[in-house]
Amino acid sequence: MVASNAMSATQGSLSTVQEVPGQATDWRMWVASVAMMLCSWLSYVDRQILAVLSPIILKDTGLTAQSYAEIVSAFSIAYMVANPLWGSILDFIGMRAGMLAAVALWTVASTSHAWMAGFAGFAAARALLGLGEGATFPGGLRASMDSLPADRQSRGIAISYSGGSLGAIIAPLVVVPIALHFGWRAAFLFSGALGALWLVLWIGVARPPYLPKPKRRPQRMNYPNPFERRFWALVTSYALGAIAIGPVLYLSPLYLNRVLRFSEADLGKVLWIPPFGWELGYFFWGWAADRFANQERPVRMFFLLAFCTIPIAAVPWTGSRAGVLLLFFWSMFVTGGFQMLALRTGARAYPRERTALVGGTASGAWSAVAAVVLPLLGRWFDQQRYAAIFWLIAVTPLVGTTLWLWLSRGTREA
Repeated sequence: MVASNAMSATQGSLSTVQEVPGQATDWRMWVASVAMMLCSWLSYVDRQILAVLSPIILKDTGLTAQSYAEIVSAFSIAYMVANPLWGSILDFIGMRAGMLAAVALWTVASTSHAWMAGFAGFAAARALLGLGEGATFPGGLRASMDSLPADRQSRGIAISYSGGSLGAIIAPLVVVPIALHFGWRAAFLFSGALGALWLVLWIGVARPPYLPKPKRRPQRMNYPNPFERRFWALVTSYALGAIAIGPVLYLSPLYLNRVLRFSEADLGKVLWIPPFGWELGYFFWGWAADRFANQERPVRMFFLLAFCTIPIAAVPWTGSRAGVLLLFFWSMFVTGGFQMLALRTGARAYPRERTALVGGTASGAWSAVAAVVLPLLGRWFDQQRYAAIFWLIAVTPLVGTTLWLWLSRGTREA
């Protein structure tokens, strides 16, 4: 069984590193990754509106922090299911039609938040948003692996995924002024207009020479196989390694507001800082993975990242506003590295025609962890158990890396 899985991983690696006939060899080969960067940018603008405006929305609607965390969890549960499902759909029907359907769905869902007033409505809108946005990262991984040669794929993945962190950077700068001038509901209407613009763009670029047609497609829908070690190696390295994304993006505005007394206007000026670390992490670690992690098992780089996550545990003992923001920035920078490295090793363990499924499995697993963890952290937040919150974020990546080390044994080390 172990030998079989190791052989499958090696065959997947060989199939992934080969160039695809029809790939562009000039600037056009980057167009699909850039288009998917804009897609992930849009997805994070849409999902971050609720987080950025959470102090206003909670005050206006009377929702508690725990209810808010449960609303976010509704998104995470739907997103968990949708990621591997969209990965299978995109591999099977193709990127062009699949991404058009997904973005149209989540654009409607994001706009619908403008008419919600209570827990049930927000939870339903959030779940529908999660169902649509589940296509984002499977599509980004597939587009980069299909359109780029092997020695540039990690940087292509970084570009595709970096829109998420860029959206989290831009969202506070754009959304807060809209909410202050026109009310928080207007921010969700604005997001709907952005979604319509992306759909027009995708119709133009989702074709050769920008996005090559796959040489072959699966004859049937493929789904994640939890009986394979490579499945669990991908899940633990990505979902546990990148755990900081949810708490930092969704709970840091409340922490800064309630503990460090940031006003809503203050938050609009500083909430770009943590996702800026995430953005830089994508590109730095994407380059590092292309340069230093060319084999299937980059043990040293994984453990380097795991130990670099520990400083965030110091947040509750840091009274300085600048110090807390720096710790959030650093944590997100390291998280970007976990994502790039886990996706690179995961994609090389599977055949090329299942690339979108790899991205969907990774993002879905992260959502499963977030769906469990965020309500717990929301309850601890209401109880002011801040030390427990940040220690959990600090040590979970080390646990995930240790599990990955055991699950990935039998393949070559870098």
